[in-house]
Amino acid sequence: MTQQVIWEQETEPKSGFFNSDAWIRFKKNKLALFGAIVLSLFVLTAILAPVLAPYDPYISQTKADGTFNVHASPSAEYLLGTDSLGRDLLSRIIYGSRVSLSVAFVAVMIATVTGVILGMIAGYYGKWVDTVIMRITDIVICFPVLFLAISIATILKPSIFNVMIIIGLVSWTTMTRLVRGEVLRVRETEYIEAAKAMGQSNILIIVRHVLPNIMAPIVVQATLQTAEAILTESALSFLGVGVQQPVPSWGNMLNEATSIMVLQFKPWVWIPAGFAILITILCINFVGDGLRDALDPKTKND
Repeated sequence: MTQQVIWEQETEPKSGFFNSDAWIRFKKNKLALFGAIVLSLFVLTAILAPVLAPYDPYISQTKADGTFNVHASPSAEYLLGTDSLGRDLLSRIIYGSRVSLSVAFVAVMIATVTGVILGMIAGYYGKWVDTVIMRITDIVICFPVLFLAISIATILKPSIFNVMIIIGLVSWTTMTRLVRGEVLRVRETEYIEAAKAMGQSNILIIVRHVLPNIMAPIVVQATLQTAEAILTESALSFLGVGVQQPVPSWGNMLNEATSIMVLQFKPWVWIPAGFAILITILCINFVGDGLRDALDPKTKND
């Protein structure tokens, strides 16, 4: 038994998926480091929204004569101008980061947990279990994610909570296929065979040996899916079936651009929200690429 334990410890890779070497490689990637810094600033902005926002994002600003200050151009008083109801756009951008980032985070958590559980069950147990899970996955993949999300969103009452659930439940397929492939590779290794020979249960093997050694691709995929979740939330909110007004989100702020007058002559109404989405998604992809390179075992000796 002692020899088996020693053999298992010597043949199993280190379970720490983000060690000091990986961190050094990540820091060498300037784009990834830049993306991580910008994302940290966005998260900090979302957390400190009540402190940073100059105005209440739900209250229309008024002129001296008491009328709403509608579509005011950027100025010292309103740095990004106001929208069609006179609300300060900078305040709504800041508060919108809370909604867009939280929706994406929760949705990706749902998709990741669902995908990891189904992928590990399919990959580890195989046979008819694998067949059933993967055929269900193939059926869901047949439907475009945005089309499926819109269909579900039109049935359910639009709300932030429902948007999180919808995006999470239509985005798990990619993670499931990825995890299944990784488990199929890992379960044939010597340290898994050693654990089975020692009499460890399947659940213990999965939790203690399989999961830690496939965490790197899971983390990378979850990072990239966060960008997709932000895009999906923005699309749903833009189409009116996502986050509803007056709650600010970057997606429903873009809905202002449906007016040709706003689109052509009042760009300050929609450009900031679009720019925030663009920068966030770019930075997330930079971080995802950096994590992929840093956690790739083939680069350990570079």
